[in-house]
Amino acid sequence: MLTTESLQFLDDLKANNNRDWFHANKKRYDVFKNDYHQLVSDFLDAMKPLDPSLELLEVKNCTFRINRDIRFSKDKSPYKSHMGVWFSSGSKGNNRAGYYVHIERGSSFIAGGFYAPESDDLKKVRKEIAFFHEDLEAIIEDKTFKKEFGTFSRTDKSCLKNPPRGYDKEHPAIELLKLKSFEVLQKFDISEITKKDFVSKMTKKLILLKPLNEFMNRALTVDE
Repeated sequence: MLTTESLQFLDDLKANNNRDWFHANKKRYDVFKNDYHQLVSDFLDAMKPLDPSLELLEVKNCTFRINRDIRFSKDKSPYKSHMGVWFSSGSKGNNRAGYYVHIERGSSFIAGGFYAPESDDLKKVRKEIAFFHEDLEAIIEDKTFKKEFGTFSRTDKSCLKNPPRGYDKEHPAIELLKLKSFEVLQKFDISEITKKDFVSKMTKKLILLKPLNEFMNRALTVDE
């Protein structure tokens, strides 16, 4: 779990997102960072026995820098005022499906799947869906899965209006083939984070995404 002090630090950072304030509160950031890394360590201890593909992960593989990349952004705020945790078997340079925990007041959620794959990876996933869509359908139609995560997010950015090139509009999985991103999520209230059972509770939910991640990663690694 996180302390209320760490959550307050994020709130204060959001209200004072500038370098002068950050440097004046460096000691508070150090406490926050220790809390952050401890939370990731607790998640790894809980997740690894349930998903052996995560066995080699260390805390440093699952965290994000607090500094924002503002080079191409209209928002020039220098720091992230949220916390993200990413668990994936993918090595550097190899994007893979995985599990994600996002902590932000009013916008906290857990998620999993394969977010916005590059063109070559998207082609591999679509090929896997075209030939083995029954496998994916069985995963996302599972009652417990649907109860917790619903279905894939569908927006103008994550889904084509027409069938992708090379696929018949009558394909039985055409709606899945139209997707450009394959993630599901569940929101939670930030108050959950300070509870002792937060990690165990979220781990039970996240591990439901293991079959989905395995399907996506199977598509990506079949030629390796």
